[in-house]
Amino acid sequence: MNRRKTESDVLLPIIDESYERQAWHGPNLKGSLRGVSIETAAWRPGAGRHNIWEIAVHAAYWKYIVRRRLLGEKKGSFPLEGSNWFKRPVEMTGNAWKKDRDLLNQMHRSLRRTIAGLSDTDLHTTPPGSKFSNIREIYGIAMHDVYHAGQIQLLKRLANRR
Repeated sequence: MNRRKTESDVLLPIIDESYERQAWHGPNLKGSLRGVSIETAAWRPGAGRHNIWEIAVHAAYWKYIVRRRLLGEKKGSFPLEGSNWFKRPVEMTGNAWKKDRDLLNQMHRSLRRTIAGLSDTDLHTTPPGSKFSNIREIYGIAMHDVYHAGQIQLLKRLANRR
């Protein structure tokens, strides 16, 4: 007997393609970071502009936010102090760059596990105080990954032209 396909079964491949699985649209978020040197990650296209490193941590933060919203959790458990944009590099070492990429991976895994555990009813629920249903939050975070993957691709090209 075949198990009925749930909406989470449809959403998980979208989340996977936007972050790490082969996608028709080109590089996903994790793929856009592959092979990026610490120098390129820290390079800024101009004063006051975000670098690749900051975009990676920003993406990790929003994966955390969406997971927290899906679960109805309170604020305050993200591993870094602050919110949304985090000044990087704090420490210009390969280990610090790897640690922040690992944070992105960890936040993705945690979000993915959360999505896998949601029922169809959960997906169509709009949490108190939110403008968006859980399913829209999930589509949104997938689009967020793809948006920032494109941004990173552009920043890599600009960095290589300097």
